[in-house]
Amino acid sequence: MRPIDIAEKLNLSTSALRNYEAKGLVPPALRSAGGHRMYTEEHLAYFECLQAMSPGFGMEVASEVVKHVQLRDASSARWCITVSQAQLHHDKQQAGRNLQMLEDQVRNGAEEANGVQERKTIGEVSAATLIAGSAIRYWEKEGLIASSRDPHNGYRIFGRSQLRKITLLGALRNAIYSPELVSLKQAISRLDLNDLEGAREIAGKSLAYLDRMSEEQFRGMFFFGKLCRLLSLMK
Repeated sequence: MRPIDIAEKLNLSTSALRNYEAKGLVPPALRSAGGHRMYTEEHLAYFECLQAMSPGFGMEVASEVVKHVQLRDASSARWCITVSQAQLHHDKQQAGRNLQMLEDQVRNGAEEANGVQERKTIGEVSAATLIAGSAIRYWEKEGLIASSRDPHNGYRIFGRSQLRKITLLGALRNAIYSPELVSLKQAISRLDLNDLEGAREIAGKSLAYLDRMSEEQFRGMFFFGKLCRLLSLMK
């Protein structure tokens, strides 16, 4: 097959195909008598696998998987996939807990207390949410959350509203970049102090988003299996 044939079939540019090849993500192309690239069904299966896996797993994982396949190491490729699925499942559980917590608060009419609020240091927040302090600092740097400073020691401190934002962001920390993910994070950053209903809505959308990512992962796994069967690495 000519590069243009595969490019049209997969709605990619021929330069994208060459880029995949240059990065070692597919086997080197054959050459015609005139020196032109020629691809086979095996090349097509690699390109399909990369294209199908990247939305649900990300290009980094997809690239690692096909490199293992080229080495005929299907076991390592499968474990890369399993780790990514486990991360998604962990985030899905967190999103479910967030949604349940916020639904309970909305139902009970919970609001931020007037006056002095309970505040936590970054270490206390990390311990309470199981989110690394480095991730919390990164989100603050990106403007998604905000801290104040303890006047006595200068340490970062977070109120309940910021803790709520951190837990919402925590459910998306392993999600693959997409415009929808950016929109969800921006919505979290704009949450008002007492907007429990808005937080509940975001938690629900996050859970639905992760469910779609799971669907994308299963689609990618189908094409991974197709590639492995073509190479006799899977029955």
